[in-house]
Amino acid sequence: MVKLTPMDIEPDFGRIRKTAQHKEPDRVPLCEVLVEYPIQSRFLGREVKSKDLASQVEFWAKAGYDYIPLTVGMMTPGKVTDESSISRVIRETMFKDSPEAEDEKAWNLELTSFINNREDFEHFPWDLAGQLDFSKFYEVRNLLPEGMKVIAVSGKIFTLTWMLMGFNKFAMSLIMDEQLVADVFHKVAEIQFRGLEQIFEMPHVQAVWVVDDLAFGTGPMISPQAFRDHLFPWYREMARRCHEKGLLFFMHSDGDLTMLMEDLIDLGVDVLQPVDPTCMDIVRIKETYGDRLCLAGNVPNELLRSGTPSEVEDLVKKLIEKCAPGGGYCVGSGNSVPEWARFENYMAMRGAALKHGFYPLSI
Repeated sequence: MVKLTPMDIEPDFGRIRKTAQHKEPDRVPLCEVLVEYPIQSRFLGREVKSKDLASQVEFWAKAGYDYIPLTVGMMTPGKVTDESSISRVIRETMFKDSPEAEDEKAWNLELTSFINNREDFEHFPWDLAGQLDFSKFYEVRNLLPEGMKVIAVSGKIFTLTWMLMGFNKFAMSLIMDEQLVADVFHKVAEIQFRGLEQIFEMPHVQAVWVVDDLAFGTGPMISPQAFRDHLFPWYREMARRCHEKGLLFFMHSDGDLTMLMEDLIDLGVDVLQPVDPTCMDIVRIKETYGDRLCLAGNVPNELLRSGTPSEVEDLVKKLIEKCAPGGGYCVGSGNSVPEWARFENYMAMRGAALKHGFYPLSI
């Protein structure tokens, strides 16, 4: 058994950089785009809330991560909640002084749509939606331990576009009114890019993490060509700007991305997460694309919910054995760590990475 020292747990973003460059750092990094607050609270032994940035930094550092993810954009990772800025804009403008403002079905983008035609597009409060909050990015500077950095969570250009229109309307419009779709894409992307321009001037931010689900379990949600026409040019430019500034470019997407892998590599993705374990074989993906792409995740959320700690440890050992030699792999969940994951299983995943993930590997 590897005996951990405080130095082993201390954050070092260089660990992530080396791994993304297919080099072996001191250990395999831990990597999550989201660990929900109840899990953070259990880990620290006290309640962690969305505004308690100091406790969030403490969790990510003490748990063994080399960064803290902070959202810059209109939607936070995970489910649509009133914590997302786009939700606040809709509630405060489109439902101002209306009793429906308290009805989640009225403003939740997963339950309703707001852009059905050109008139809706023209009247949508884009200016207000583009007023992003950077306060946490400034506040966190003095809270970060040495070696720890921030990953700015952005993206959702595709997700927010189809959610604003409703998926059925969005899909039909790709055929019947493609210009409207292109214009919504443009507005959403424009706002995200404005946010990133400020992020690029913050030296404690060392990566951008695009969170945008592009696929179902059976393959892409729309045709690969539609992605190439309307989405990938935006992400290619985002990756280019990140690399120009010396930042890494991460992408999260659930679903089977096999048909899109060459596109994702071509547009400049450095780290792909989570390589959905419900429909993708990470070992095959590593063998096929691992020399051009760093992979992260793949521990099934269902296992975190219903498995045993020993089952979780066994899988993490296998993932490290198959995917981590030579770098290019980070341990993490098959999506994110939800509040319904068994805490013991989360700790087993983390513990297995810290126990078995030191280089040179000896599994």
